[in-house]
Amino acid sequence: MTIKITADLHVHTTYSKDSLITPKELVWYAKKKGLTACAVTDHNILEGAYKIAKETDFLIIPGVEVSSAQGHIVALNVSELIPRGFSAIETVERIHQAGGVAIACHPYVYFKGCLRENVCSAFDAIEVINARAFPFRLSVKKAQEAAKRFNLSRVAGTDAHYGPQIGYGYTEIEAKDATVEALVDAIVAGRCSPHGQPVPAFLNAGQQIARLKRLIKKFTPQLF
Repeated sequence: MTIKITADLHVHTTYSKDSLITPKELVWYAKKKGLTACAVTDHNILEGAYKIAKETDFLIIPGVEVSSAQGHIVALNVSELIPRGFSAIETVERIHQAGGVAIACHPYVYFKGCLRENVCSAFDAIEVINARAFPFRLSVKKAQEAAKRFNLSRVAGTDAHYGPQIGYGYTEIEAKDATVEALVDAIVAGRCSPHGQPVPAFLNAGQQIARLKRLIKKFTPQLF
């Protein structure tokens, strides 16, 4: 018997310099969207994910988005930080050595560190839907083709950096129980399916406005 877990597998918090999402906002927005789990995947930092997981009863999957030399890779449930700058295949090997799951994230998009031809069967899964991907439809199509070609599990995430974006990309996971270990095992086994839609333009605009306000506040604190 299994249970269904709905998880956004790609979310950044304020432990990433480019994200506006505080730990409290992450949990609040995830619950608001009806999610039952969330992966914290900050850029090249792992400690925040484990700290957040300890401070909430909401199911957090600790992870990190690793900047390999050939594109970004999401590592879930790793026991140690994966160094940046190695080749994609060596990064995947290091993720596996650390007991984690390697996901090719946003592999076919513009303006991000995408893997493209470096996606291969060594990965455990591929992010078929990235809700902030551009161009959205083309990236989904190419990722679906790669998933079939390399026999990879299909997952989805939002790549959220702004609270209201959370949950626009999500993965339904058929797990044995509501634990991190059961979720990552289910992903590797392919008991998961990607769902989602592009983040609306007004939310992306809201993110930029919020970033501008944060910048202004940083340099002119007496006004706030």
